[in-house]
Formats: sequence, C-alpha cells, structure tokens
Amino acid sequence: MAPGKNALWDRLRSKVGVRFIRFAGVAVASLATSEATLAVCDAAFHLTATPSAVSSWFTGAVVSYLLSRWAWERKGKPDLLRETLPFWIISVIVVVILTLSTKLGYTIARDHDLHGLKHAAVAGGVYFIANCVTFIARFVIFHYVLFSDRHAQKAAEPAPPGDDVTADVTADVAVTTERAGRAS
Repeated sequence: MAPGKNALWDRLRSKVGVRFIRFAGVAVASLATSEATLAVCDAAFHLTATPSAVSSWFTGAVVSYLLSRWAWERKGKPDLLRETLPFWIISVIVVVILTLSTKLGYTIARDHDLHGLKHAAVAGGVYFIANCVTFIARFVIFHYVLFSDRHAQKAAEPAPPGDDVTADVTADVAVTTERAGRAS
C-alpha cells in the first residue's frame, strides 16, 4: 500500500470514521429528500423561497432524525432532553441558514432572469452548498456533544489507586511484557 493510504484506512475504520461515513450516508439521504422537495416546490408549485426552504428542510430533517440514531448506534427509546430536543433545536438553526440560502439562490436566479429548471437549479445549488456547510457543523456537534459516548468517556478516566481495575491492567501489562520478552 502507498504511504498514507494505510493511515487513511485506519482512520476510516476508527469509531469516528465509521460514524462519519454513516452520517454522510444519512446526510446524502436527507439531502436527496430535501433537494427533491425544493425542486418540486420551486419548479412545479412555484412557491416562494421561504415555504420552499421550510418544506425542503422539514422533509430532510425527518429523514435525518430517523437515520441519525442508526448512525450513532442508538437503540431503544430516545432520551428527550439529551437527544431529541437538542437535535430539533440544531435543526431549527439549520432551517434558518437554509432559508436564507434559498432566498439568496432565488435572488440570484431572479437577477439573472432565470425561470423553470434553470431557476430551480440555481436555488438548488445554493441550497446544496449551505447543506454541505451545515453537514460539517452538525457532524461535529452530533459526534462530540449530542451523541458523544458518555459511558466510554467515564471508562477512559483513570481508576482510583488500589482499585481492582488498576490491578487487572497492571497484570495484563506484565503478561504482555513477559510474552514480548519470550518472542525476542
């Protein structure tokens, strides 16, 4: 393998890498849903920017919510205060960004006298760029704050002196060192 490829592969196989790949899949499904909704709202129903953006955001947010729990390996009933409510608060911030972006796309299309599919393509392109920016922000917030593995963080903290866990780790290190000495 070429230099650097092994390191990239190792990162992609790490917990963060796996979650990033899963969340990217969630984002693609959500983006496809919201872009299709935006195109229909714009080209077929001729809605203005705000109702188009809100409709598009809502369809994408529902897909994102349902699939995000899978991306972060959450099972069982969602915790309303730690997962559900923060997810939707973040989503409301995202809808503001996407609505402003959609208005920008509509304005650009109008200023260039674009209509029909060309208008929808420009509005959708600006919406797409805004989605990419919010994707990165949401991943960081979801991974490091909202869906962070609190139990793993507590387990990673050092055990107090004299704890049985400390004795077990010390014994494991001694056995590993002894095996390494025999192998050389």
